[in-house]
Amino acid sequence: MTMPVQQTIRSLDVRAVQVPMRLPLQTSSGTIRIAPLALLDLHTNEAVTGRTYLFCYTPLVLKPVCNLLANLESLVQGMSVAPLEINRALHARFRLLGTTGIVGMALAAIDMAAWDAVARIEGQPLARALGAELIDIPAYNSCGLGLIGADLAPAEAQSLVATGFSAIKVRLGYPDLKTDIKVVRAVKSAIGDEVHLMADYNQALSVPDAMHRVRALADEGLYWIEEPCLAHDYQGYARVRDASRCPIQMGENWWGPAEMAMSLGFGASDLGMPDAMKIGGVSGWLQAAALGDSAGMPISTHLFPEVSVHLMAATPTRHWLEFVDWASPILNQPMQVRNGQAGIPNAPGTGIDWDEAAVGRYLVH
Repeated sequence: MTMPVQQTIRSLDVRAVQVPMRLPLQTSSGTIRIAPLALLDLHTNEAVTGRTYLFCYTPLVLKPVCNLLANLESLVQGMSVAPLEINRALHARFRLLGTTGIVGMALAAIDMAAWDAVARIEGQPLARALGAELIDIPAYNSCGLGLIGADLAPAEAQSLVATGFSAIKVRLGYPDLKTDIKVVRAVKSAIGDEVHLMADYNQALSVPDAMHRVRALADEGLYWIEEPCLAHDYQGYARVRDASRCPIQMGENWWGPAEMAMSLGFGASDLGMPDAMKIGGVSGWLQAAALGDSAGMPISTHLFPEVSVHLMAATPTRHWLEFVDWASPILNQPMQVRNGQAGIPNAPGTGIDWDEAAVGRYLVH
């Protein structure tokens, strides 16, 4: 039997795009109308390319992230396409500076692209490369449904379930609790009791206000209440959790498995939802999944559904996939969710391939 030649990294190709969002998202911290995405192609010397993208939240950091990725090229050129070793070496290189923020985003991109390359080299989907099966993952529709008020929210909620989703998410954090409750009731009335409704505060509340509001929302039929207060106040979250009869969800702002472990130590939440980018890419996710398994915590995803659906297949306590279509306009094969289930593409890697014509339209020069 001939062993395959270990492939090495030749170059990184980095591009910035700003993709208009089909449904703008208004949160307590502002309205997002454009998805600023950093696209990464990791080329090997053996003509395999691993791909991924980063969601940069604001155009203000899009070019800095792309510049950092481009600067990292010299560090990874010639390295074997061995994601765990690449991850170890890059984290060691940034030990003094730290690996959160823009640095963490860039390292996660290289990790995700390297894992995509590994799976493509093996000729199988990433989920199978991680030792998992190609299963369907329950997905909730997280597009839109921002702070648009009780008059507009019901119609938008109905449009989100019209394609077969059995769960959607509404953003809360209005200036007064009365409006939060009014919106929840209006949306629940529009979608019916058979559709789960998650609520996300996007860190809008103080701990005392959060405790007050979760108590008031206890009988409104919410599936979970997400990020009611500042993300890293784990002690405060433990207080909110004690006050709530609705499960508390958090985790999209865990920068790496160490922060997740700290949150678990405080008993900060009932549920966890790591972000593939902030948790440290595929390598960081695998550690997070192990932590969730040992704690018996249901694990959902945050953004990046094209990569995250593979990660969920390899997550023992998998719960819900968050579906957003923000990258769909630039993908050759956008993710498909049917009857509320996200399928894993039976193609090498993550299935991310660019629609180059669309990339050209949205390219930031």
